[in-house]
Amino acid sequence: MVIAGVSKGAKGEVLEVYPSKSKVLVDEVNMISKHEKPNAKNPEGGIVKKPAPIHVSNVMLIDPSSGEPTRISIQRDENGAKRIAKKSGQEI
Repeated sequence: MVIAGVSKGAKGEVLEVYPSKSKVLVDEVNMISKHEKPNAKNPEGGIVKKPAPIHVSNVMLIDPSSGEPTRISIQRDENGAKRIAKKSGQEI
């Protein structure tokens, strides 16, 4: 869920993560218009809508029980690491 900026309140799936730039690409969020030349995928070319990356600080994970944005904690056990929602205590 986006918590700040023009797309505030929008929910979407994270498509890509860019750790070196501290940005994420979220599906159907922060859409831009890009001019493309004709190519094999798009023989006509023209203006195409694409999602643009947004900063990591502007997104949060969604709590599975309430559907609201939440911070997470990492808990480690013999099976590996788990992400736990701070609001409900459930595993994400």
